[in-house]
Amino acid sequence: MLRPTAPALIALVLMAQTLDAQVTSERLLNTTNEPQNWLTYSGNYSSTRHSPLSQIDPSNIDELELKWVFQARSLEKFETTPLVVDGIMYLTEAPNTVVALDPVFGRVFWKYEHTPSSESRPCCGRVNRGVAILGETLFMATIDAQLIAIDTISGQPIWQTTVADPTLGYAMTLAPLVIDDKVVVGVAGGEFGIRGYISAFDAATGEEVWRFYTIPGPGEPGHETWEGGGDAWMHGGASVWLTGSYDPELNLTYWGIGNPGPDWNPAQRPGDNLYSDSVVALDADTGELVWHFQFTPGDPYDYDSVQIAVLADIDIPEFSSGKLMLWANRNGFFYVLDRETGEFISGEPFVRVNWASGLDESGRPIETPQPLGETTYPCVAGGTNWYSPSYSPSTELFYVTAWDGCGSVFRPVEVEYRPGQRFLGGRPTSPNPGAPGLAGLERGPINNWTDERGTGAIIAIDPRTHEHRWRFDMTDVSSSGILTTGANLLFMGSRDGYFHALDARSGELLWRTTLGGPFANGPMTYEAGGSQFVAVASGNGLFVFGLRE
Repeated sequence: MLRPTAPALIALVLMAQTLDAQVTSERLLNTTNEPQNWLTYSGNYSSTRHSPLSQIDPSNIDELELKWVFQARSLEKFETTPLVVDGIMYLTEAPNTVVALDPVFGRVFWKYEHTPSSESRPCCGRVNRGVAILGETLFMATIDAQLIAIDTISGQPIWQTTVADPTLGYAMTLAPLVIDDKVVVGVAGGEFGIRGYISAFDAATGEEVWRFYTIPGPGEPGHETWEGGGDAWMHGGASVWLTGSYDPELNLTYWGIGNPGPDWNPAQRPGDNLYSDSVVALDADTGELVWHFQFTPGDPYDYDSVQIAVLADIDIPEFSSGKLMLWANRNGFFYVLDRETGEFISGEPFVRVNWASGLDESGRPIETPQPLGETTYPCVAGGTNWYSPSYSPSTELFYVTAWDGCGSVFRPVEVEYRPGQRFLGGRPTSPNPGAPGLAGLERGPINNWTDERGTGAIIAIDPRTHEHRWRFDMTDVSSSGILTTGANLLFMGSRDGYFHALDARSGELLWRTTLGGPFANGPMTYEAGGSQFVAVASGNGLFVFGLRE
């Protein structure tokens, strides 16, 4: 049986990690060769959140038990996905503290704490979603728009680069993406009238290598989609606050782009407003745009498209390459795209939708805006949101956390841009007067959710046909991501505090336990000391499970 590491040996453990193997770009390209580790935010460059590990399976899931807990000192939402690298776990606690732990016993090796500027003003919580790694260096993006490189052994900073100005509302909450020798990040702050961008930095020096603006400037293709003249494009949002994906064969990196601003008053920014509510495919070496696909042109609903691009190779009739992108969008539609060209292949609603009657042959929505004062579906929180989906190559199904039947009433309001202040242009309201308030991404102190406000569900979608193979309904909505494994297990949490294991083939509930707090991160799995573990955050703690010995 493994024993906890003695304090005097901590340094040796961390040094041994480096002596064994650094995290090279080659290792990041071949994560399937080392399923015992979890080397990127989404587990791999394809962002499938699928692990081949299978020690925990349907036959022994009843023997799953809690092994250890890490209690964060922050009361913010615990949104981080840990990395596990050669016997060391790295996670962040809000707002910007990095922690190195023993993944078997939870002992803390070191902490690095960055104190954000008092000028930082992220819209939706002082949160962080994790770190990236290359060589012996971790990379953290901060809510005051700094990018910091941290030594994996000592926990000391190596360099720090200012990415944007927090006084104007810029922030970063995402986990960076390492591609080759570059660290790629995007800026949040769409609610403050920023102009979004994605930047790549030299991993060794912190110098910016390239920058792609998510709103085209004058003279650039797409600028004409900001109609009416004026400076609407300068304050049009289109932020980037979730980690991208990467196809090494095509050398393309894919990023979801946020909503245009002001959020709910499109009259102040007429046109399609590229590249808001889009996925952009960028050349990973240069940052040049190769293609884009826009999901919600001229969005008046805040249906930002920052969701994770899931890359899968699936044979579909009349589509020869099989190199697909699967995307469950906040606007309520599930899309299948050609990730080489951006061509629209198919799309169908996966939740209740009434703002559009469908999609045309190019994938553009056939819009059916509701009369002023009437309810629009999905609600402002969307059919899904930032929480990660999963794709299992064994079942060939796509799994998404959905909010179904949740609606909002949208009323635009004229708003003037003021640097560093919110730039919203309205506020959605509940369609049910007298009912509990508008659906939010956080649960209140009293769980008074009712079916009248919508239903939370995990939906298994067949990408070939859009058929819902199964659906697991919950008593509340959820902000949990999803993990699937080689044993055909699916792990996810719910806002009422339960952690579930389902059969990924049928949706059958196999196991659950209560952890007492809502879930706001994606479960992940790893192997250490010959045993498989599953880690998930609930409330303000990270809970790690393994099989009973």
